[in-house]
Amino acid sequence: MSRPELDETHDPALACWVESANHPATDFPIQNLPFGRFRRGPGLDWRIGVAIGDQVLDLEAAGLIGHQDMHRLMAGTAAARRALRLALSRGLRDGSAERGRFAEAMLAQREVELGLPCTIGDYTDFYTGIHHATTVGQLFRPDNPLLPNYKWVPIGYHGRSSSIIASGQPFHRPRAQLVAAGAAAPVLAPTARLDYELELGIFIGRGNALGEPVPVAEGEDHVFGVGLLNDWSARDVQAWEYQPLGPFLAKNFATTLSPWIVTLEALAPFRAPFERPAGDPQPLPYLDAPAVREAGMVDITLEVWLQTAAMREAGRPAERLSASNFRDAYWAIAQLVAHHSVNGCNLGSGDLFGSGTISGPGPGQAGSLLELSRGGRQPLALANGETRAFLEDGDSVILRAHCERPGARRIGFGDCAGTVLAARS
Repeated sequence: MSRPELDETHDPALACWVESANHPATDFPIQNLPFGRFRRGPGLDWRIGVAIGDQVLDLEAAGLIGHQDMHRLMAGTAAARRALRLALSRGLRDGSAERGRFAEAMLAQREVELGLPCTIGDYTDFYTGIHHATTVGQLFRPDNPLLPNYKWVPIGYHGRSSSIIASGQPFHRPRAQLVAAGAAAPVLAPTARLDYELELGIFIGRGNALGEPVPVAEGEDHVFGVGLLNDWSARDVQAWEYQPLGPFLAKNFATTLSPWIVTLEALAPFRAPFERPAGDPQPLPYLDAPAVREAGMVDITLEVWLQTAAMREAGRPAERLSASNFRDAYWAIAQLVAHHSVNGCNLGSGDLFGSGTISGPGPGQAGSLLELSRGGRQPLALANGETRAFLEDGDSVILRAHCERPGARRIGFGDCAGTVLAARS
């Protein structure tokens, strides 16, 4: 793993002949170029595209690839990714000789269906947000909020890939066993404590063979890019079932994923050092490398927005509940890859890691309602007069993210949105 390099594709002065890509507020300027899949209508085949402004470029129609296999694209070498990024950048710049050919392969995003950016193979959810882990631990274990292994090992569990859904797809409130306060026995009922979790999704590009661990110094060589992930959680179900084997029905009913994968190449201007707080243990050697320490983290601002049914009916926009930053994660991306494979576990192209809930140290930086409402004891007051301790039917949660710093073009991730429907009878 070498320090991510800047090249001509990151030049903040670059302008695009797609006018919407030059707007200061767009998530998708020419410096971003994230990958995803789209189709022109239900039942049609998914095609690989790149977001640029409010448009999507069909890569095969533009003559840039000769297939529609996203896993094949993701499993390519870093050199091949950089070459494709350079060809995209040069073809989309003002004055490009490729404009005519590219323009014929361009469609408006509003006119196509955006789906999952790839077929998800396996899904592992980590627990890298130390501020989330500490706050939640204080709610249940005030004298011992962090378990002894937290600062030594990247904690994770195997999730359910079959229930990962695309941004914009609603889901029904889940039913499962839960125990009401003071009750002697559980009942089967809809969750009353439905929550969201603000996470980053990490997409594996190149896999590794069974029995061959990925060294931490090569961890990012196996990562194609990142997106936004909402790990919906039924907190009352979780409290009843999680001991002794961890999350199960409280988590596997739905996980929402944003449609675009922002590549590691696009994130190069926003890298940051990996640092441990004074007094914390340093990572074991298999999780440590000079390149990780130098630039293993990424400065990504993450936000949660909520639009209730009443807001929607009144024409009111979503309200921002919190904002945090991926720099506050306790483990770097390369460390997650190294730890996941250190026992010989084989990763495959299209596998997905969830970062775990990313919260910050401040009161407005929590990545879940469980934290913001102090376990439901202090409901949030919304601007329209409503309150929320946990999610209600009709609520829409939108995750957003962006990277910005002086001397670089702001880039974004697109929305990761989901709406809660009533439980099925």
